[in-house]
Amino acid sequence: MSKGTKYQAGDHVVYPTHGVGKVTGIEQQEIAGMTLELIVIEFDKDRMILRVPVAKADDSGLRKLSSPDQMKSALKTLKGKSRVRRTMWSRRAQEYEAKINSGDPVAIAEVVRDLFRNANQPDQSYSERQLYQAALDRLAREFAAVEAIGEEEAAEKLEDMLQKAAA
Repeated sequence: MSKGTKYQAGDHVVYPTHGVGKVTGIEQQEIAGMTLELIVIEFDKDRMILRVPVAKADDSGLRKLSSPDQMKSALKTLKGKSRVRRTMWSRRAQEYEAKINSGDPVAIAEVVRDLFRNANQPDQSYSERQLYQAALDRLAREFAAVEAIGEEEAAEKLEDMLQKAAA
């Protein structure tokens, strides 16, 4: 671990706009004559590597994985009553997108809860399904990492909770 960072290789972290990644190391790189210390994060799902300057890590929203208690709070939100406001879809879609990209598991759980459709409910539009799937994937990835289970199993458990809450 280098002097200025609380992250080290092997840590699972959450980057707001990309979700769960794994720190592969801390490296020094010279950019425009300045030496920067960078946290290298790999996102297997997206086949992407992100380098975040250590000095900007907190400002970027990078954080450690949720604690089991934080995840419990998100799961509690999932089981709550959905609150869909009667505003224009484009406005709600923007709000949902912002919640997904916030990286906050409770906010993401709100999106999953609000967009979940039971078998007996009316069809969703394509964009509702897309946002629901994006939020579910993001929440399931962090849930899987916290619980040390596979992502598919995590998604199934989350949808199971939604089904039971809606019943």
